[in-house]
Amino acid sequence: MSKQTLAVLPQTFCIHSLDVDQPIPAEILQSPLYFVGKTHDELSVVAPQDINVSSANETDHDWRVLEVLGPLQLSMVGIMAEIASVLADANVSIFVVSTFETDFFLVKTQDLANATQALHQNGYDVV
Repeated sequence: MSKQTLAVLPQTFCIHSLDVDQPIPAEILQSPLYFVGKTHDELSVVAPQDINVSSANETDHDWRVLEVLGPLQLSMVGIMAEIASVLADANVSIFVVSTFETDFFLVKTQDLANATQALHQNGYDVV
């Protein structure tokens, strides 16, 4: 029996670092999928790569997204840790973001085939 199912999203994404007090560019807020994280020291934005964020201090290109198909209950334990462990064992670097209902694992484009193979070998469906 398989574990969770993950979907490879078709877009390529970037991870941007912006000044903490900088407004989020309108193009990002109009995108159908984006993630924002803010602390006292930084503002990070994950957005489709075709959106130009010229105001970013740093940008890391060529990330693909593996979405854990949910919804997942907040009381579920170990989902993210197990998937992260499989990817770590396959030497795949990840950047993870979560919503109320699911998790999104970003992997570099060049690691996508290795990531999906490792997940399949460990009982996950990847579509």
